[in-house]
Amino acid sequence: MSTQNIEITTLPNGVRVISETVTHVQSVSLGIWVAVGSRDEAAPVRGITHFIEHMLFKGTPSRTAHQIADEVESRGGNLNAFTDKEYTCYYAKALAEHTELVLDVLSDMVLHSSLEPDELARERNVVLEEIKRYEDAPDDTIHDIFLQTLWNSHPLGKPVIGTKKTVSGLERDHLSGYMTTHYTPDRIVVAAAGNVPHSELVEMVSARLGGLTGKRAPRKDTAPEASGQNKQVRKKTEQVHFCLGGTAYAQGNDDRYVLTVIDMVLGGNMSSRLFQEIREKRGLAYAIGTYSMSYLEGGCFAIYGGTSPQTYSQVVDLCRTEMHKVRTENLTHDEVSKAKTQVRGALVLGLESMSSRMMRMGKSMIYLGRVVPIEEILAKIVAVTHEDIDRVANTILDESKMTLAGIGPLGKA
Repeated sequence: MSTQNIEITTLPNGVRVISETVTHVQSVSLGIWVAVGSRDEAAPVRGITHFIEHMLFKGTPSRTAHQIADEVESRGGNLNAFTDKEYTCYYAKALAEHTELVLDVLSDMVLHSSLEPDELARERNVVLEEIKRYEDAPDDTIHDIFLQTLWNSHPLGKPVIGTKKTVSGLERDHLSGYMTTHYTPDRIVVAAAGNVPHSELVEMVSARLGGLTGKRAPRKDTAPEASGQNKQVRKKTEQVHFCLGGTAYAQGNDDRYVLTVIDMVLGGNMSSRLFQEIREKRGLAYAIGTYSMSYLEGGCFAIYGGTSPQTYSQVVDLCRTEMHKVRTENLTHDEVSKAKTQVRGALVLGLESMSSRMMRMGKSMIYLGRVVPIEEILAKIVAVTHEDIDRVANTILDESKMTLAGIGPLGKA
């Protein structure tokens, strides 16, 4: 369980290289992380970060789009990427013997993407179809509706995917200019987990990314504040999907470990209070649970569920009741003990996956500039007291500051 094999090197130009050498596996999971996300976008180009992620797979002067995929996949590996609110990650998993090839493909994509107009036009249509697919899935859109309502005046409240209007207006100059501004070496982390020596990885990265120059201007960091507003969107669906929640803690705030315990007990799994009360005891929902997210200056906590329009009000009231119980009665000793054990199990089991290890390291470096040892996380979870739970619950689960967002056939209710 130790993280003693994690090593970090910062290249002269600012690119950070982090690896965890695991000699008993034959694979490597490698990612190039860039600290840029949807929160960095100006209003007219919403969705540009995500669009760039798509375009980097469409070819470079030395590789076609097919070759980018084939060079990794033909050797048994896989290649992918994702965009979030504060970072973008291009990653692959392959046999350790193909580490240099994987890094060469990923760095070629990031540094030398052609951004050809014809490819851009085709991929714009792909993203527009993705937006349509997303809008047809209320169980996905409700989370963005919730954040847009909760943080209506903050960039973190804006959807990663953008809008049809903004994506339709994106041209090559927008993309290349955005990458010049944000894809700078001081914002790049190369993370790898698997059977690869750190010194060899540093040499590979230095040869490919060591010549990158530039430095991005600091973000204007302001904490998101709860709007206190609610929003109900009428849509012809069979269920009402909803989120009920409010602001929570930033990545660097240790109170998020306390919230993790509350989250687990309230709605984190099938044995949680909400699942047992709403699904098992009353049969009012198929999906019901809680989640929390943490960013640089703040975070959120929410209950998510889907239920019939006739039972929507009842389910929301039951959610409020369970939150009120946590605030006024705290959690039982047995619940806290089980939650801590469940968190420990999830963390330790995650170490069995090289991809999970790589993702943990990359995200941790983006947010904290270091990898928090598993032992440190577990110690903070174990140290959570009932007094901590009472304090955090009465801050986070304060109903007067919560936002309720719903989407569905609300006219039938």
